Formats: sequence, structure tokens, C-alpha cells
Amino acid sequence: MRAFRVAYDGRPYFGFQRQPSVSTVEDTLFDALRRLDVLDEDAHRPTGYAAAGRTDAGVSAVAQTVAFECPEWCTPRALNSELPGNVRAWAAADVDDDFHATHDAIRRQYTYHLYAPRAGTESLDGRPQVDDQRAREALDALSGEHDFHNLTLDETGTVRDVSGELVRDGDFLEIHVESGGFARELVRRLVSVVQSIGSGDAPLDTVGHVLGPEVLEGREGIPSAPPTPLVLTGVDYPGVTFERDEMAAESTRAVFGERAVDGHVRHRVAADICTRTDET
Repeated sequence: MRAFRVAYDGRPYFGFQRQPSVSTVEDTLFDALRRLDVLDEDAHRPTGYAAAGRTDAGVSAVAQTVAFECPEWCTPRALNSELPGNVRAWAAADVDDDFHATHDAIRRQYTYHLYAPRAGTESLDGRPQVDDQRAREALDALSGEHDFHNLTLDETGTVRDVSGELVRDGDFLEIHVESGGFARELVRRLVSVVQSIGSGDAPLDTVGHVLGPEVLEGREGIPSAPPTPLVLTGVDYPGVTFERDEMAAESTRAVFGERAVDGHVRHRVAADICTRTDET
């Protein structure tokens, strides 16, 4: 059995988990395995297969982890030979036959890249500015073991022990959130609360209301923040050490480096248009 680290740009996909009639990261991976003759054409999935998490549509990953039985020659670079550029395997580890990529994970980390210009600066799109201290206080209040039933679509398994860290990087706040596991949409709804308090749209005591026993619905319900700034950045397994495939890792850096440059160029052009149309 072998486990693989997989990075992907989630924007073109309808989530990680395979679904009928739409493109998903998992379908893309299985198609590559079929072309490599690792997976039979009529097989539903590889033997022993499991994945660390089921990221939503638009969510990206650097540390998604999948494991399955495969021949020794099936390396990250072999997988990349049949994968599209926006899905890259970059590290692998040999694991025990009873290894389960979902159940054996002891920690998962997500990072949300929130566009949130600091209070006192201008925003490109006119959205409210964010006070870092208020945002940190909100994230601190949300950290710990709580019943997050108002921050997820799930009806069970809503009690989670979550820790969070907020890092300012220019016009962005990186919101790092860790837990053994996450309920559906928990991270994105948590970010929504942090943003609303940090911008002054909601008071800090909103957290107590959100974490209380009352079910919040309608206008009081907590919306999900957009999915595309969210990245699965870490998954830990006890006793498992992943070995980077240098050629595959270089391919990953090259592909996503091109995407980063393209994003910078598109940002520059869009910002120029905003500036020039605001001139008198």
C-alpha cells in the first residue's frame, strides 16, 4: 500500500469526491490510474483506496492524501505523466496494508486567504476594512472544543476541538485552522464570523450566540465564505513520513508558479482598470 500527497487547483472542479456527470479531482485521479493500467476499466476504485478529506467545489489542496494498493513503479512522477497540470502528486510513503487515509489522520490544517485590507487602507472593491485585533479576538473565542452546530450543514458530529491562528500578509489575512477533523463548511462559516466581527459588522459577543444551543436560521444564520481562497494545507499521520519526489515536486512548483504569475498579471490589469475608471 502506498500513500500519495496530491496538490490541486480546485477552481475547475466540483469538489474532490467523485460525482456523476461533473468533473471532480477524484475522477481525474482515477482516470489517470486507468491509463496507467493500475485501475481496471470496470473497477469502481483502487483496492484499499481512501482519501484524507472531501474538499468542496472550488477548494484547493497542497496536502490532500490518497492511499491505495499499487505496483512499486507507481510513483508521483508516474502519476503526473497522466494527470492534468492542475493536479500534481509530489510525495509518497509506503504504509501498512490496513492504513486508512481518512480514519488514520490525527490532524488536518486548512488555510483561508481572506482578502481583508487593514483598517485605515483602501479596498479595491469597496468591501469593509478589517481590524486585525478584533479578528484575532473572534478567532480566539471560536478556538477550543465547542459544538459548532451553527457553523455546519451536518446534524451530527458537530462537537470539534479547533485551534486557529491569524497572520497578516499585506492585504490578506491568512486564517490557519487545525483540528482532528472538520464538519462540512465549518472552516468557511468560521471565516465568515471572523470577517464580520473584524470588519465591525458584528460585535464580539456574536461568537457566544453562534456557539450557543439555539439554532440560528434565516437572517441569523451564518453564511459560508467563498470556497476558492480555502486550501487544505496539512494532514498528519502518526509514524508516516512522506518522501518528496524531487522531479514531481519541481513539476508541481513549475505548474503552480505559472498559475501564480498569471494571477499576478490578471490582478495588475484588473487593478489598473479600477484605478483608471476612478480618475476624474
